[in-house]
Formats: sequence, C-alpha cells, structure tokens
Amino acid sequence: MKLFIKFVRDLKQSIGQFAAFVAVVAVGAFFYAGLVTYSDNLSSYTQAYFKEHHVSDLNVYYSHISKRDLADFSKLEGIHNIEGRYTFDAAQDFEDRKAALTIHSIPVHNQINTPALLEGKLPSAKDEILVDSHYAKAHHIGVGDPIQVRVNEKQVMFTVSGLGENAEHAKKNDIQDHENYGFAYISEAAISAVADGIIYNEIIIDAEEGYDIDELGRSIEARSKQKQLPYLSQVSKERMFSYSKLQETIYNNGLMSKVIPFVLFVIEAMILFLAMSRLIDSQRNQVGMMKALGVRNSSIMLHYMGYPVLAGIIGSIIGCAIAAGVFVPFVTASNARAYALPGITFQLSVFSVIPPILFSSAFGVVACYLSGRTILKERAAQAMRPKPPKKMNKLLIESVPGLWRRIPYSYKLILRNIGLNKSKALASSVGVVVSTVLLITAFGTQSALLKVASQIEAAYDYDLRVDYALGTAADSVELPPGIQSSYWLSTLPVEFLKGDAKENAILIVTEEENKLIHFLDEHDNWIQLENGGVLVPQSYADKYRIAEGDIVKLQFTAPELQQKTVEMMVASISAQYSNPSFYCTPAYLKSLGIDYSPTSLLVKANSGADLISVRSYFEQDPQADTIADRNDLKKSADYILKQNSFVFIMFIICAVILSFGAIYTISSINIYERNRELATLKVLGYQKNKINRLIFLENMILTTFAVIAALPVSGYMFTLIIGALSSSHQQIPDQLDVGIMLVSVMLAFVLTALSNLLLRSKVSKIDMMGSLKSY
Repeated sequence: MKLFIKFVRDLKQSIGQFAAFVAVVAVGAFFYAGLVTYSDNLSSYTQAYFKEHHVSDLNVYYSHISKRDLADFSKLEGIHNIEGRYTFDAAQDFEDRKAALTIHSIPVHNQINTPALLEGKLPSAKDEILVDSHYAKAHHIGVGDPIQVRVNEKQVMFTVSGLGENAEHAKKNDIQDHENYGFAYISEAAISAVADGIIYNEIIIDAEEGYDIDELGRSIEARSKQKQLPYLSQVSKERMFSYSKLQETIYNNGLMSKVIPFVLFVIEAMILFLAMSRLIDSQRNQVGMMKALGVRNSSIMLHYMGYPVLAGIIGSIIGCAIAAGVFVPFVTASNARAYALPGITFQLSVFSVIPPILFSSAFGVVACYLSGRTILKERAAQAMRPKPPKKMNKLLIESVPGLWRRIPYSYKLILRNIGLNKSKALASSVGVVVSTVLLITAFGTQSALLKVASQIEAAYDYDLRVDYALGTAADSVELPPGIQSSYWLSTLPVEFLKGDAKENAILIVTEEENKLIHFLDEHDNWIQLENGGVLVPQSYADKYRIAEGDIVKLQFTAPELQQKTVEMMVASISAQYSNPSFYCTPAYLKSLGIDYSPTSLLVKANSGADLISVRSYFEQDPQADTIADRNDLKKSADYILKQNSFVFIMFIICAVILSFGAIYTISSINIYERNRELATLKVLGYQKNKINRLIFLENMILTTFAVIAALPVSGYMFTLIIGALSSSHQQIPDQLDVGIMLVSVMLAFVLTALSNLLLRSKVSKIDMMGSLKSY
C-alpha cells in the first residue's frame, strides 16, 4: 500500500513527464489501430464481396457470337459456369457536358458478375435499365426516371428500373469520376434495340476452383479459331482494371499498416527505454530507502515497472479512441471516393488496443529491469548515499592558451557539466537524434507525395489521348486539321519474369520520336527512348537489381501473342512514380518478331482554339472509344494528393508529438538529476532567469550536436522507410531536399525551446533545503 501511495505521489510530482509518456504511446497506437483497421476491413470485405457476386475469372471478347456458339464453350474443361452478354459504349448528353456509359446486357438467369441492387429492381422489359447508383446520384437520376442515351448516333430511350453497383466496376477509372463515367445494365430483350438482333460480343467465365486461367484462355482461343469465330481478345480477373486496382490498394495499405506503426513503435520504445533508464537512476537514493525499510527487490522492481505499464495502457486506449474518432471516419470517406463498395464499413476492433499495450509495456518493463537490476544489487546503505563525485578531467578547450579565460562563467558551467556527464549527455542527444530523424522522415514522405503528384503533369505534354475501339486499324484513322503533332502507342499486358519471380506488368510501345511523353531518371534528368532496347521502371530496377545493359525477360499474356516470351536489352531506367510501365519502340518490338498494332493516339493541338475543334472531331468519330485531356491528368494528380495527404499529414503531426514527448521527458529528467547543483546556484545568488538561461543554453547545445549527428542517419532511415513502402507497382521518391532538412532541424530547435519554456516552473519549485540535504 505504501508503494502505491509513493507511486501516486511520483505521478503527481511528474505529471507533465507522465503525460509526455502517454502521448508517445498514443501516437503509435493511433497509427497502428487506424491503418490496421483500414487494411483488414478492406481486404476481408473485398474477398467476401467478390465471392458473393461471382466476379468472372475470364472475359473473352468477340465481334459477335451466338447462343449456340456459347453453349459449345460450356463443354470445355475448367469452366464451372459461362454466360454471354452484349457490351457497348453509349453517351448521355447534358446541358454542360457529355457523360460516357458502359452498358452490359444481363442474362436471364444471371449468376456471374451479379449486380448489387440498392433500389428498385433488375431490368426485365425491353425499355428498362439498371443504372450505376453513384452516376445516378451525380446526375440526380432516380428509379422510374426516363433516360436517353446515344449509341452510334442513335438515340435510345430507357426507363430506370433500379439503381445498383457491381464488383466488376468497383473502380471505374484512376480518379473514380462519377460525373463523366458510369455503367448500366439492360435486359437481353433490349439488345435488339442497339444491335442487329439478340447477339453477344462478350462471354464471362467462372472457372473451376484452382484451374489454370492461362490454360483455359488458350483453350478458348483455340476453340474460337477452330470454329472460325471473330475472336478479339481476353482479359483475366487479375488484369481487370477494377480488381487489379483493389488488390494493389490492399497490398500497399498492408505495407503501410506494418511499416509506419513499426517505425513509430521502435522510436517509442527507444524513448521509453532512455527515459525509464534515466528515471530509475535518478531515484537510486529512494531505492536505497525502500530496501532499508525491508521492501523486497521484486516489489521495488514491480513498483517502477508499473509506471510504463500504466502509461502504455492509458496511451493505447487514448490512441485507439482518437483513431476511432478521426482516422476511421477519414478512411471511410477516402474509400468512398476511391471505390464503389456498397455497405462497406470500417470498425475499429477492441482487440486493436492489445498490441500497442503489449509492445509499449514490454519495452518499458525491459528498460526498468535493465536499469534497476544494477541498483538493486547494491546494499541499502550504499544506494542511499549519493554517488561519489566523478573525477573531472581537463577539457580539450581548456588546453587552448587564453581561450578558457575569455569564456563566461555560465558557459564554463555548461561545458564542464557536459564533460562530467558524458553518458547522460549522450543519452539526451540520442533522444533528440531520434526525434530529428523522425521529423525529417515525416516531412520527407510528405514531400515525396507532392513529387509523385507533380510528375503526372510534368511527364505528359499531350492535349488529348484518344483510345480506339478494339480492331481499329491505324491506317483507317483520319486526323483533323489544327494538330501540331501526334504519336501512336499501344499498351500490351505482359508478365515480368526473373528466376522464380513473376509479376503482372504493362509494356507501352510508342515511337522513338514521341515528344509528348517525357522520361526522367532518378535524378530528374531527361532520357530518350531508343530503338536498341527497353526502358525499365526504376521500381522494378530497385526490386530486382536491374542495371542498364542487363537482359530482362517479358512474357506477353495477350492470347493473340500466344504467350510469347522475349528477352530485351535494358536501354535506360526511368523514374515513374505513378503506374510504372516498360517502354519500347515499334522498331525494337519488330526486331523481336512481334507486330505492332497501335490502339491509342496522343495529340498536341496548335492552339487552344484548335483544341476545341480537334476534340469535337474525335468525339464524333465512331471508332474513338474514350478521350482524355490534360484536365484528367490534373484531376489524377489532385486525386493522389487528396487520397494520401491525410495519412502523411497525420504522420507529421505524430512525429512532432513524439519528438516533443522525447525532448520534454529527457529535459525534465535532466533537471531532476541536477536538483542539487541548481539549488547550490540559487543559494549562491544566481537569479532564476540566469538558471533558466543556463539550462536553455545547455539543451540547445545538446540539440545542436544531436542535429548534426541526425542528418546522415536521417538520410539512411528515410531510404529504409521509403524502400519498405515501395513495391514494383509503386515507386516513391527517396531523395531528401535540403529545404526539408532545414525545416525539420528548425522544428527540433523550436520543440527544445518549447520544452524549456514549459519546464521553467520546475526550476522555480526546486526545494533548496531538501536538495542540499542530499549531499
């Protein structure tokens, strides 16, 4: 009971220090609970959602295919279920814009890619349509409303029978633009309103569990050729835009939910270890008194261990509570902007509080044990005595003739105190080093995010990108007047192969003269696309240790290329922060025995006035599938910032809190350890302002040395964290700007000054008689 009273009294006497401990723990718990909640909830929901609605494993496209041909495919090995549908692009005209719609027919007994109905009913009549709920909300469309769409210059009227979502369209495009893009479903009976009779141009397949999708795709292509069907292409589920983006997000969030909390917990552990070590050492005389009163060593140890355990419990609960109130609502809104996943909720589990409690408590307990075991081995009388004064060796600066005499007395006190207590000064400096490294890392990650967004606009100089429908020949495309330059390109799905490793990737083929795409290396120097090899993304080069002149192996996954594998010479390595892709020229591709069939056109107009007429021309071209412009690039950059800025801003805030907690705690312990010295100065007539200035200057000197030591360490630490957060599909810049370092260093000094300001009252409350009696 007496130890408990002492514990409460110690807490009251050092409530600021305890609050700093709690804040340090709360920061780690906040990030851990928030990121783990987001990652785990999204992963589990997506898995259940895709399974419930039977997302197709393979989509195969034709110019047209009949029901009889479809029935023939159902006999192939590996097919569990197969359905045919008619898919077409339509447009809806509004007063101030034109929106694009992708419309699918729904089979009568639909079992694959089933819609999630939110309101109304599925379309059954010839004039009914089920509309994407987000698109409907953006354009104020409701159940029962008429809707007119344009298909190949033909106006078709429908009545909205229902609103819903579909797993195959969980992600529409990079910026999830609901105003300009949507999807819809019509009944099979309505196909004849937009096509020549009831025909299909797409089959969707639910494969047998565990069956090789690539093998199934080859079988379907072979059967199509055998039956002389107008086969176009096929796409597996893993390469579907929506599915691949969701999996990429889950993977990246999984990485972030491990890396950022781990870094914060490690730094938190270092701060707790340093602080608890110093705290127990500063109370060695109290340990001696407890031993003299007959308190067992184990009870004394448990008494001090209760301090970090209590801080860990309170800090973890506070951190998780703040995460539930701040982080979880943000990721809910962020996910709603990024994906259409009906009914998804993000709920923080009560079990999320357990890992932060265990982690912080474990490090605090270990710190107490390592610090206390030496003191507990001493006899009571020995522990109660003050440590004998250390022998003071002559400082190096004292050997400089005439210099020591010119230094003011207060500065001499500071220098001698640092020289006398090198280990304590080092421990204090380590805390500041850790804090400065964390600040530089936090500001560096935010700067990296801004650089990722800025490169999107800097890398592309085109005014329009026109993607053409499947089967469109480049020779058949006529260009309007007013175009300054235009270049074709083609996007080919490939697999990157190295040893046993295999990754889905994209190969973009474009002309060597293409000046509308700019390639930069990791140092922001321009590089040229060459005919002699392939341009490799920096993200792949870093992960697989690829250098210029190496050979990389790519396997084409498009069925028409028959899984052909080629070895390509690495001509250059390009820094691509968003959607990294391999690039090569048509000439180099042809040298490998592969024909080039461009599918997209990049256009640069002569002027703003010409751009209007050029765009209007392409919008009326029936072969043009989709059109994007520079506004879409800007939206993409803004979208990246909007989606990620919260996490990195919170990282900066948490870094500031951690740094302040570390500096405040260590400075507080420094004052406690020097009570006798400061009391002596007060007795000798030193004014309170002079003593505060003395402590302030000493802390500033220690911070200066710590900052100098932190600069090289921070670069290495930043590179490690960026490397952990990066993957082959996501490159994050790992260069630190001088400005970032200067801001972080200045903030470290500001936090030191703030800590000194808050600790002035501690100096005023020093009990001179009590402190001097301890001699």
